[in-house]
Amino acid sequence: MLIQVSWRNIWRSRTRSLVVLTAITLGIMAGVFSTAFMKGMMDKRVETAIHTELSHIQIHDSLFRKTAELRYYMPGADVLARKIDTLPHVEGVTQRIIVQSMISSAETGAGVKIMGIRPDDEKKVTDIAQQMVEGKYFEGIKRNPVVIGQKLAHKLNVRVRSKVVITLQDMDNNLTAGAFRVAGIYKTSNTAYDESNVFVRYEDLARLTDLPAGACHEIAIRVDNDLNTVSVQQRIKKTTGSLEVMSWKEISPELSYITVVMDQYMYIFILIILLALLFGIINTMLMVILERHKEIGMLLAIGMSRTRIFLMIIIETVLLSLTGGITGIILGTLISKYFEYHYINLSMFGKGLEQLGFSSLVNTSIDPEMVVSVTIMVIFTGIIAAIYPALKAIKYDPAEALRIE
Repeated sequence: MLIQVSWRNIWRSRTRSLVVLTAITLGIMAGVFSTAFMKGMMDKRVETAIHTELSHIQIHDSLFRKTAELRYYMPGADVLARKIDTLPHVEGVTQRIIVQSMISSAETGAGVKIMGIRPDDEKKVTDIAQQMVEGKYFEGIKRNPVVIGQKLAHKLNVRVRSKVVITLQDMDNNLTAGAFRVAGIYKTSNTAYDESNVFVRYEDLARLTDLPAGACHEIAIRVDNDLNTVSVQQRIKKTTGSLEVMSWKEISPELSYITVVMDQYMYIFILIILLALLFGIINTMLMVILERHKEIGMLLAIGMSRTRIFLMIIIETVLLSLTGGITGIILGTLISKYFEYHYINLSMFGKGLEQLGFSSLVNTSIDPEMVVSVTIMVIFTGIIAAIYPALKAIKYDPAEALRIE
């Protein structure tokens, strides 16, 4: 009965109720879409980091990541890689020789990380082969091909088939160099990565460094689903002895931390919106109470308990908030769902975003848990907003209220 009466009371002043409902709807809709946009951007960054830069799991000698010295390699890594490739949920395994080195062209040089890879294995783990903007992925050059990032190519002023020289130290700490030709140029959404990572064939780099056969510095593993990363990591640890087995979250803790911070930011953003709406709802309900001063006094005079009047005001406010909130959530979810399949183009901010590793093409991502949380928060907002007006209403003196014209 109270719910029906409360619902009718909301529509006694249609214009005012519609204004409040519109404000709540637009606020919640903007909040849902904004959080879906930020989550989509972060999901894209994590996806890029995993599938382009890091892979799900990496294995190293325990001292290699600390020193990056050539001598801290893993002997017999080819046997270990084949064994890992047979594990459940593993989609690809690749071995890498990694050397911090110099690459130079006829004009200038730059410090880079040289990665000796087996191209066919690397395709199963990372998507560099799909990021080519010029030339081909280790094709077209028979001897010593190299694949470099577009940012580095501009810095060195080289093109496909241009000659570059890689200078490094071998296993005996002797300075050695090799001439390579650019087979392809790639471009990712992270310009810092493009500028500092160079790919050559495993055999070519092994010959330059005199690394033992079957050895490497890094084994990168891709799993079928990120949810299986931890279980696969634990299985690998049982077979690797003293080697360091790390997930992408351990390799790049700052990236994992950003995702946690972004989740907290999304809830803070929604709370700010609800806080602003809270005062608007309180103001509206106070106006309602003042207009119905005489009516409330009459209800008290004929015997309606103050508790029922209190509940009636609470229910009115919650219904008002919930109607606007649910409408806003539905509209925000529908808009976000649309942009899950249609890119939001931020190319005008592309250069700045790419320096931070973010793509200029963003899809939204709806988190069901967030939608449920927002719904609960809207209900609590309605209850909190109703308390002060409801308390004010039940303090009216019936005799005094009835004398008001």
